[in-house]
Amino acid sequence: MVLWFLLVIWTLGQSGTRSVEIDEAFRRVMIISKTPVRVSFCGGGTDLDGFAKKEDLGGLVVSTAISRYIHVTVNERFDDRIRLSYSRMETVESVDDVEHDLVREAMRIAGVTSGVEITTIADIPSRGTGLGSSSVVTVGVLNALHHLAGRTVGPRQLAEEACRIEIDVLGEPIGRQDQYAAAFGGLNRISFGEKGVEVVPITTDSEIVRRMEQEFCLVYTGSTRSASAVLGEESDDAEDKLRRLRAIRGQAEEAEKLIQSGDLDALGRLLHNTWEIKKGLSPSVTNDGLDSLYSKLIDLGVTGGKLLGAGGGGFFLVHGDDSIESRLRSSLPEINRVLPLSIEEKGSEIIHS
Repeated sequence: MVLWFLLVIWTLGQSGTRSVEIDEAFRRVMIISKTPVRVSFCGGGTDLDGFAKKEDLGGLVVSTAISRYIHVTVNERFDDRIRLSYSRMETVESVDDVEHDLVREAMRIAGVTSGVEITTIADIPSRGTGLGSSSVVTVGVLNALHHLAGRTVGPRQLAEEACRIEIDVLGEPIGRQDQYAAAFGGLNRISFGEKGVEVVPITTDSEIVRRMEQEFCLVYTGSTRSASAVLGEESDDAEDKLRRLRAIRGQAEEAEKLIQSGDLDALGRLLHNTWEIKKGLSPSVTNDGLDSLYSKLIDLGVTGGKLLGAGGGGFFLVHGDDSIESRLRSSLPEINRVLPLSIEEKGSEIIHS
């Protein structure tokens, strides 16, 4: 549906007074990328450089890409101006004037700095959901711009460039899991350390994957938050934070084993334990409203769950029996939208060029 909408809007935009020759030229240089968001089971927080590059074991995250996407379209313009369409509109003369910092820096890295129109459309709120959407935008824009420039780049380059933009250039206090999950796709063990990032697919049989998709779902809290803001408000007790992160890393090791063995009830309980530990990392991770919603989820039969991302809002990932999704849909208010967990094997890809 999203692709159909984009193609219709683009076709209408190219009609009118322009000649058929110009219309055909524009059609040849329209690029659309499709990039999945991610769900992290365990290990979030250990992917930050401050932990991963100092610990002997490094950081470790167990996560999966899911079938919710951000689409990015890139068109060549007839003039040299830059036009962006996201939650707002920008039309500027120079890349230096672009206010969307992620898009601006992606344009610079890809070497496409004028004469383009870039549009982003998301299946979910584009920021503050805990699904890594900001990094997904960065990966998706990079992929589309590189393709426009005539380059086909692999997932590792996309992830590395996205990390360079967000962490090195913009100085965001975030980790590296989101960029790699978006670029690679699939259900993975992702490790972080001084030697870099390693992505290893978690192999399990199709029946376990089917059960994961049936027994896990996402519940929207009704609010979003800035991951950078939450991560910037660290606990004053450095030793306590380090102890918590080491425990979370160990839980990621355990989560991988539970997925491989198919012990999903134990994985659900592990998520609960992870959430209890995570709440002590920052005073902004949770609040009375989030705690009340989580208690209600437990009352409705959830085995365990955790708030995705840095915390403070977005989505809860929860586990229950094979009827948990329908039960939550019928019991929760409309604002707490329930989404199925559907694993996406592919990372960022070009779906139209």
